[in-house]
Amino acid sequence: MSATQRKPMTVAEFLDWEEQQELRWEFDGFEPVAMAGGTEQSAAIQRNLNGQLYARLRGKPCRPYGSELKIFVAGSIRYPDAFVVCSPVAPKATVVAEPVVVFEILSPSTAFIDRGVKNEEYRDTPSIVRYVMLEQDRQAATVFTRVGDDWVGHIRSGDAVLNMPEIGIDLPLADIYEDITFDETGMG
Repeated sequence: MSATQRKPMTVAEFLDWEEQQELRWEFDGFEPVAMAGGTEQSAAIQRNLNGQLYARLRGKPCRPYGSELKIFVAGSIRYPDAFVVCSPVAPKATVVAEPVVVFEILSPSTAFIDRGVKNEEYRDTPSIVRYVMLEQDRQAATVFTRVGDDWVGHIRSGDAVLNMPEIGIDLPLADIYEDITFDETGMG
């Protein structure tokens, strides 16, 4: 008996297929991957993050986007929670190819992929110089930055400020987590 092997989808085939779907899907370089639903806590952090990015980048050459657009990274298609691009984006574009900073809000269902697979994809995408993973259960972030040929990670928490010279802003964690309440177990 021989097992049937499926041929991987191409990015173009995925994009054509996704246009016909009601829900959003990511593409892992082989096949479509269903997007997981979020929590109110995640939505509140994303709302704060996007609001801060829009306010701080107003009048500057870089533009922030939320999860309404997808990015092409290392052969995959992803919908990050937020990202910043500093090159022109066509008005009818649905895919952005040169993000500079990418943000993901970690959840129990996505943390493994965000910390591992997506981290590698973002590292392997030359335009991305910073990847920020925001915790959902405490005021903290893991930040990976391109330093020469290295991809260096740092943990920031509490009243730390995320310095992002590549897009010309500083972003206090306190502003991202404004009005977010964490319970005593650390879960929001």
